[in-house]
Amino acid sequence: MDFVDLIKKSVGKYSAISSYFPKEHLYMAGALLGAFLILTILHVDSGSDETSRRNQVSIPISINATNPANEDSEPTHLDDYVVPAVVRSAVPATDAIEVPAVVSTTLQNRPANNIADKLELDPETIVPRGISRAEVISRLNQPQLPELDDITTWQNFEVQSGDNLSAIFSKVGLSDQDLFRVLNSSDEAKILNRLYPGYQLNFMIPEEGGLEQLRVLKSPLEGFLFTLNESSYHVDEILKEAQVEPSFKVGTITDSLFMAGQKEQIPAVHIMEMANIFGGVIDFILDPRSGDQFSILYEEKFLDGEFIGNGEILATQFINQGKIYTALRYRDEEGEVGFYNPEGESMRKAFLRNPLDVFRISSNFNPNRRHPILNTIRAHKGTDYAAPTGTPIQATSDGTVTRASRNGSFGNLVIVRHAGGFETKYAHLSEYARGARRGARVQQGDIIGYVGSTGGATGPHLHYEFLMNGVHQNPRTILDKLPKAESIDSAEMDRFRSQTSNLLQYFSELHNSRFLSINQPNAD
Repeated sequence: MDFVDLIKKSVGKYSAISSYFPKEHLYMAGALLGAFLILTILHVDSGSDETSRRNQVSIPISINATNPANEDSEPTHLDDYVVPAVVRSAVPATDAIEVPAVVSTTLQNRPANNIADKLELDPETIVPRGISRAEVISRLNQPQLPELDDITTWQNFEVQSGDNLSAIFSKVGLSDQDLFRVLNSSDEAKILNRLYPGYQLNFMIPEEGGLEQLRVLKSPLEGFLFTLNESSYHVDEILKEAQVEPSFKVGTITDSLFMAGQKEQIPAVHIMEMANIFGGVIDFILDPRSGDQFSILYEEKFLDGEFIGNGEILATQFINQGKIYTALRYRDEEGEVGFYNPEGESMRKAFLRNPLDVFRISSNFNPNRRHPILNTIRAHKGTDYAAPTGTPIQATSDGTVTRASRNGSFGNLVIVRHAGGFETKYAHLSEYARGARRGARVQQGDIIGYVGSTGGATGPHLHYEFLMNGVHQNPRTILDKLPKAESIDSAEMDRFRSQTSNLLQYFSELHNSRFLSINQPNAD
């Protein structure tokens, strides 16, 4: 019996019994029967598709940013975000399910404890493509990132030779008006008129432009901070204290003091100072022998655990042909610093024996020397020191510069007048040191120029002359006749010993321990 016959039979039966019931009851019964038949048909037709669709259903969910518990509350700023989601099926999911869905990165960056509450979602009902549920929950709970405007950046600039402040401000995007406001902010701003190579300038420039802060560092320990305060700048001084650690180095002469010091990684400035300290008692051109030994104790400075530079020499020793010379740093009652031997005698002579630490003497003082260019007998009234171009030249004693200019065959020439009627000349310089100009005061060991080959020089070297009361003298013989600088006064000897005794003991222990290990033969 097909569906049509079933309907006819039902209608016939309906006609036979319709006379026994009121029409209203019959209409209601027919409606119920029709609804039952329709539901039955729909159930049969859809059965085949249900199995394939039950495991995964993709539903576009529009997230309402308002709080479901209170429609009048303020929005959570998630309006109009549409997240394709996956409704979990009865089939157990793997830890990472590949589905056409992603979670907005904006949602991931919202504050913890807000996302799930405001959306009233179980995080496990949303599974991003290829990401585990545990990772999704972790991302949802990440703290909110700061706004970009809150991130402060500094532009750093190191002053180079030839730089000027206006050009520096222009390079970092600041105007002449910004520069004018800083320069007129306070007396401390005058430091900006005296910038030197190596100074660090740190600019804090906000996104909207202008200068918010300027940090001027003369060194890692000293500087000034300019901070914008309404229309002007407030200035704070930066003063930091370094952590000081002792550094002890030893070396053995094989060529020159400078080369041996460089081999042991001793700072070049300390090698030069060590030559100055012993320069009154040791001729570093003629006296040193291969195998001579030296040691030095100096300061190293650290800031927040980072090395920032070297400090002062505290003690040093040189063993020349078996003779020991020891020098200790001491500051006297008047604040003057000098180096003295353990007996309080000054290491300093009135003049250094040599104006530089060089490789060799190419021509000595000789009143009967044959000139190498003119081929005639012509007195050589000085000493020639062969050295590479650019080697620093030191003033051999305190004095005043009376000339710093070019002079014929001497080329670039510096003349220094000293007390007691002495005068020294330094010729053939490649260039003058900063500050070496007429009238300038110099101290023993100050750099006054650099080796060159200007004038009538046949190669890079320093021509050095020594005059006493206008008469040329051989500097290599006259110096032994000159007095030492003053030593410690007897009234100050107790103070000297109390301040240097511990230093001497510490230095001696370091020295003896290191040289013992160096000179001890190998056990094998």
